[in-house]
Amino acid sequence: MGLFDFFKKKKNTEQVKPESERSTLAMAMPMFSDGKSFDMNKVVEHLQSFWQLSVTDFSGDSNETAVFNVDGHLVALADMLVPIPLEELNEIIRFTYLWKNAGEETSRHTGHALVTVMGNNGTEVERRTLLSKLLCSIMLTTPECIGIYQGNETLLLQRDFYLAAVEDLQNNRIPVPAWIYIGLRGTDKGIDAYTFGMKSFNKPEFEVIGTPLDHDQLYTLILSIVSYTLGNDVTFGNGDTFSLSENASMRITASKGRYIDDITLKLDM
Repeated sequence: MGLFDFFKKKKNTEQVKPESERSTLAMAMPMFSDGKSFDMNKVVEHLQSFWQLSVTDFSGDSNETAVFNVDGHLVALADMLVPIPLEELNEIIRFTYLWKNAGEETSRHTGHALVTVMGNNGTEVERRTLLSKLLCSIMLTTPECIGIYQGNETLLLQRDFYLAAVEDLQNNRIPVPAWIYIGLRGTDKGIDAYTFGMKSFNKPEFEVIGTPLDHDQLYTLILSIVSYTLGNDVTFGNGDTFSLSENASMRITASKGRYIDDITLKLDM
């Protein structure tokens, strides 16, 4: 299987819920090697000094599990002390083209943590931004943190790749690769692309079918579209257009997905 040959995503059988009833949890699992884990005090100090965030109402065991408030959001950190089951990771590894040796490296992890941002304060983008800042603080204070697993978005991301999100977060940009999976698949008609994870933001997934663009160009295009959509809280629909420039635009059509078992938005190149 080539670098950009991927499989069809599993169907999400959960019914779409009104925004008021949708989960307000943002969750991820940092993985650790050599029997190590995060240091709660160092993480909290980093949140305050590096990100300039307010941390209050701290409760729990500072060595393993704690719940606290960060800028109005309830946050929970828990050291799970055991590895993520390899059979679960193996379901994701086949999609993980951005982490070259993911199978080998994750097989050696010895434990993981559960990082959760809870509550309905703010927007989903704000919750995800805080989650990413938490994860970056854990990695920047824990050399043994090898990567991040986000099962809901089919994301398994290597440490250095995820830490590239720091610059985006510092500049109030959307760190799309840390939030959304972008699949690319070569066909006899060109290259197809699809997103997986937009549903977490109550938005349809995107697909591009049969484009003459190369892998890098198509990946960059999808990054731009997703960043614009999430950053401006835009919800596109059937018949809309997305402007690439003053003289170029793409028509959007809603129809049954090719790589996602749901209605997706097709971007006509």
